[in-house]
Amino acid sequence: METIILLLQQLCVYVVITYLLSKTPVFIPLTFISGRSSHRIAFYLLFSSFCILGTYFSLSIENALANTRAIGAVMGGLLGGPLVGFAVGLTGGMHRYSMGGFTDVACAISTTAEGLIGGLLHIYYVRKGKVDNIFKPMGAFYITLVAEIVQMVIILLVAKPFDQALMLVEAIALPMIIANSIGAALFMSIIQDKKTIFERNYTAFSNKALRIAQSTVGFFNQGFNQESCHSMASVIYNETGVGAVSITDRDKILAFIGIGASHHLPGTAISSGYTMRAIEHGEIIYADGYETGYQCSIDSACKLGSVLVIPLLEADGRVLGTIKLYEPKKKLFSKLNRNLGVGLAKLISNQILTGRYIQQQTLLSQSEIRLLHAQVNPHFLFNTLNTISAVTRKDPQKARQLIQHLSQFFRSNLKQDIEQVTIKEELTHVHSYLEIELARFAERLTLSEHIDQTLLSIKIPTFTLQPLIENAIKHGTSTLLGQGELKINVYLTEQHNTNVVVLEVIDNAGCYKKPVDSSGLGTQIVDKRIKNQYGEQYGLTLSCVPNKFTKATITVPILSN
Repeated sequence: METIILLLQQLCVYVVITYLLSKTPVFIPLTFISGRSSHRIAFYLLFSSFCILGTYFSLSIENALANTRAIGAVMGGLLGGPLVGFAVGLTGGMHRYSMGGFTDVACAISTTAEGLIGGLLHIYYVRKGKVDNIFKPMGAFYITLVAEIVQMVIILLVAKPFDQALMLVEAIALPMIIANSIGAALFMSIIQDKKTIFERNYTAFSNKALRIAQSTVGFFNQGFNQESCHSMASVIYNETGVGAVSITDRDKILAFIGIGASHHLPGTAISSGYTMRAIEHGEIIYADGYETGYQCSIDSACKLGSVLVIPLLEADGRVLGTIKLYEPKKKLFSKLNRNLGVGLAKLISNQILTGRYIQQQTLLSQSEIRLLHAQVNPHFLFNTLNTISAVTRKDPQKARQLIQHLSQFFRSNLKQDIEQVTIKEELTHVHSYLEIELARFAERLTLSEHIDQTLLSIKIPTFTLQPLIENAIKHGTSTLLGQGELKINVYLTEQHNTNVVVLEVIDNAGCYKKPVDSSGLGTQIVDKRIKNQYGEQYGLTLSCVPNKFTKATITVPILSN
């Protein structure tokens, strides 16, 4: 009983050392399974030290040593795997061998075996997908108990003389089995607690970051300005619970929420030296108010006592502004919020870049629409004026009607800066164009329409039919010596179990040829806009039977408004 108590006293040293190590970064790799060489080396050095310490703190009994060396060997194998366990056990065993005694060889062998036993259990749990079992204190207890029994068996088999070995085992077996098993369980319990705290903090960090990311999607689609920054700062302030949040560009404050908002006013110039330094050098600056002094540069009575300044970066690394997190003088900055601040800076930077990309895409889309307008307007206007000039003498009333149609057509063009219109609005625009073309070609062109009236409220990209009808006339019916026919069909069909609206423009010329240059730019833009908006399965297809017909077919899905 006395031996057990003495060995348990030795464990107190292990527990204290382990507890102190748990407060350092050295302990972090112990809380998860890693295959990195650097981590395995760290495991080897740490647990080899425990093995050697266990030998030094041992009790001398019958010319042998009762010790807690097994804890280091078993834990090294259990947490680091069989290779680490073998290396730790061998190191501890050779150190014990160097100290002599009639059990020196037996202890060297048994300590190496204990490291391997821990490593084998490590492999078993990893291969079975039960990694969490490695960190269970009772698992460490039982595997150390088995390892210590194996050690006693090895002592009986190897140590000579046998009678002396038997007397030693009878004296030390129970104390060492109990003490080492309890010690391994305590060691693993400390690791498990540290792992639980680490995972809890990590989960809280991840959840907080995810909530902020989800809540701020699209904030910067309209630009990096005071309104978008105020919305972003409000979300960050509510989620993090810091004293204040500020977002700046390179020159001025764009948003400020929290303590000190009365004098940190959006729109005012940046006066903080820390902020200007972060912008100039692109570095993260943390002024905790103790090691690095902090004093508000605007109001000496300000209650803020510390600040974290993180630069917001462009894709090329240029600083476009900062995000700043503050805490009041009576509150310390948590490491969680400091790490979160760095992540938020990356989130905001990426959202700003995404917003700029969306703005550029919108501008590009509007430019494409204007390009379609520019393509049709010059030659169409020229032809229309010639037509009106010719009709004026014969039929002034008809000429006035054509002028009204022309006016309506261009008025509709001017209004079509929006992305979508209904099919009814698109057909109205097209009819203004067709009335003029029908007058221009007189009896040489006829129009027929088959329109499903229930589909007129469906929205499609603006300026979709116009380029197709223009192509059908310009490159189709206008080239015929005989009668030109133009058909417009709008109907509902089903594709891949989805209701799809089909819009067709058909001419009877059959002159379509696939363009080899930019001559088909109008139809290409129509197709690209539809695909970008609805997906690659929709868009424009062109088919032709030479000298018979050319068909332009647009498919778009029915989307709920």
